[in-house]
Amino acid sequence: MVHLSALGWNSHFDACWKELGIAGWQAARVVEEQRECYRIVGEAGEMPAEVTGRFRHQAHDPSDFPSVGDWVAINVPANAATAMIHAVLPRRTKLSRKISGDRDRPEHSRTMEQVLVANVDAVYIVASLNRDLNARRFERYLTAVWESGAEPVLILNKMDLCPNPEEIASEVATVASGASIYLVSAMTGAGLDELSRHIRSKSTIVLVGSSGVGKSTIINRLLQFEAQPTQQIRSDDDRGRHTTSYRRLFILPSGGILIDTPGLRELQLWDSTSGLHETFDDIYELAEGCRFRDCQHDAEPGCAVRDAIDGERLENYQKLKRELHHLDRRRDAAMQSAEKKIWKRTQKALRAFYKDKNVG
Repeated sequence: MVHLSALGWNSHFDACWKELGIAGWQAARVVEEQRECYRIVGEAGEMPAEVTGRFRHQAHDPSDFPSVGDWVAINVPANAATAMIHAVLPRRTKLSRKISGDRDRPEHSRTMEQVLVANVDAVYIVASLNRDLNARRFERYLTAVWESGAEPVLILNKMDLCPNPEEIASEVATVASGASIYLVSAMTGAGLDELSRHIRSKSTIVLVGSSGVGKSTIINRLLQFEAQPTQQIRSDDDRGRHTTSYRRLFILPSGGILIDTPGLRELQLWDSTSGLHETFDDIYELAEGCRFRDCQHDAEPGCAVRDAIDGERLENYQKLKRELHHLDRRRDAAMQSAEKKIWKRTQKALRAFYKDKNVG
């Protein structure tokens, strides 16, 4: 029998459960997701699950559907091997990105949110010290993670392939916004003992990053068995091969909870204004000294930011800010379009009602 507390259940979810007034159902956690096919774990153990027809009908966006890490309300029909998911409990944290809708279905063509994982305490942003390191990518990931409500942690893997890992870690610290940084080698095990001590019992950690940076190998090392398939790096360019194809939750022997994820080709921001402030807090602090209140840190005289901040960092900040501004405009337009459609349907229904009434 699995106790819910071992899966991360705490007073927050207990309060949510009581507030929803759910009766006759059981609580379970989503541990795997593959194209709306799920596996959940509860006190009765692990089993496949699917959402009910009513749930599917009431869902408006992909973000409404369960994600790995979510707590859900389920029941298991008599003589059935598959659980039915009736509801998703309010998320304590969520790591999201922007996705484009289905272009072949106009009603789903608007910009939408995809929840990558939910209810995590920390996000381990994994990068490879041999080829993958990119300060601008770190800034993008940090912006999304700070917005999620989880703690960001930077993992610099493959230190066995790097002649100066400490020097690079010092450089990364300049853009880390106070996030912890760990130097590790998943291949040799160096640094993993220190990393494992960071994972508290019953806390949930997710590993994110590009393909081939060693996320699955780190998971296997921490689990102390080969839970996830891995492949050797390519000899011609020292790059890893993509192996993980879906998100999966694991429980560590120490009691911590880990989530492995497929490599991300891109991480488009979603609703990350406060995350931008956290990641570029130095720019916002310096901006207080600019001559103009609405200074864009471009060509305005008396700008306190331009001369103090690295050009690439400032350029990336402005790029991410424009990206979020564009997203806000698209979301506003989508909302206006949806409201217009609702208004048209209402007017059409009223005309039909009065027409039938007059005929009668």
